[in-house]
Amino acid sequence: MLNGLWLGFFVVAMVSALAQWLIGGNAGIFAAMVESIFAMAKLSVEVMVLLFGTLTLWLGFLRIAEKAGIVDWLAKALGPLFRRLMPEVPAGHPAIGLITLNFAANGLGLDNAATPIGLKAMKALQELNPIPNTASNAQILFLVLNASSLTLLPVTIFMYRAQQGAADPTLVFLPILLATSASTLVGLLSVAIMQRLRLWDPVVLAYLIPGALVLGGFMALLATLSATALAGLSSILGNLTLFGLIMLFVVIGALRKVKVYEAFVEGAKEGFDVAKNLLPYLVAMLCAVGVLRASGALDFGLEGIRHVVAWTGMDTRFVDALPTAMVKPFSGSAARAMLIETMQTQGVDSFPALVAATIQGSTETTFYVLAVYFGSVGIQRARHAVGCALLAEFAGVVAAIAVCYWFFG
Repeated sequence: MLNGLWLGFFVVAMVSALAQWLIGGNAGIFAAMVESIFAMAKLSVEVMVLLFGTLTLWLGFLRIAEKAGIVDWLAKALGPLFRRLMPEVPAGHPAIGLITLNFAANGLGLDNAATPIGLKAMKALQELNPIPNTASNAQILFLVLNASSLTLLPVTIFMYRAQQGAADPTLVFLPILLATSASTLVGLLSVAIMQRLRLWDPVVLAYLIPGALVLGGFMALLATLSATALAGLSSILGNLTLFGLIMLFVVIGALRKVKVYEAFVEGAKEGFDVAKNLLPYLVAMLCAVGVLRASGALDFGLEGIRHVVAWTGMDTRFVDALPTAMVKPFSGSAARAMLIETMQTQGVDSFPALVAATIQGSTETTFYVLAVYFGSVGIQRARHAVGCALLAEFAGVVAAIAVCYWFFG
């Protein structure tokens, strides 16, 4: 799939460039495309420098949380809920702890760190699967919740914005939180309907109702604020949550007699190993996207969409953020490249860049997750996983656009 997507970028760029040269007389288009390739290769290295630091930093703190027992505590706290949502998983099974750790990494926006943990969780669930080549209900629920991108603290999005010179990298904190809540809720409800899960079970309601009331009350409070106040609150909460979480991990670790420095270094080494493998993929995708933009093909496609949107009478400013949304189900690296390219061409704090950042933080690489997670355990029949995951993806994109108009429009 990625081979076809990457090759397609170059083929479409070549066709567009030939059309501009032969029909439009623009002989300089090829020079612009070659210049874009080298510019994007340079940008890839600059982004990777900060990405090395970000992944190293957060996997270090995550290891402290793991050794301090915070992850085990979360597993116990969420155990009753998972036993209702995944009735085929026995109480105390290792899969519950791995699922919790995976959600913790996803919640921090560490999608590259969450993947290896998620693969371990999927293998643990496969041990309980009575039909090895067919996805079980528990595996489908786990995958769809992953595909819904439950991101509570999108640190990698903050990192990309900081690298592109944003005055306040955490400005999109609240929009991403609200959009990812919508995608996760739709994903959970769709799976519950397909699997006939009893969401009205008293234990499930005891978890869901307080969360829904808090989120509803929070949104009611936000509705009373102006756009300027919303942006300011998002910044304050983003930075406060970020630093508060760091202090929580360190303080609890110290109280539990964890050698916090050694634990941090141990986790940081893992983060370094994860990050160093990303550079080739980032170079490949950024260069392909750069060529697509330089050839004029991307702008041509967006103009067509913009005319259709304008014909309906809707505002068209979100259209420039759609490339991120369109490639995200197929490739995280391609969506990442589209986001960075949008920030560069439109401005890091422009409306399209803010929408693209929110989409990136509230959606997931659905087909990639399906291929990797199910492929790792030999599952061939996905059943209703694809439909539920894509529905959650669509909900995340729509919610991201709507929330950004609310906050920044």
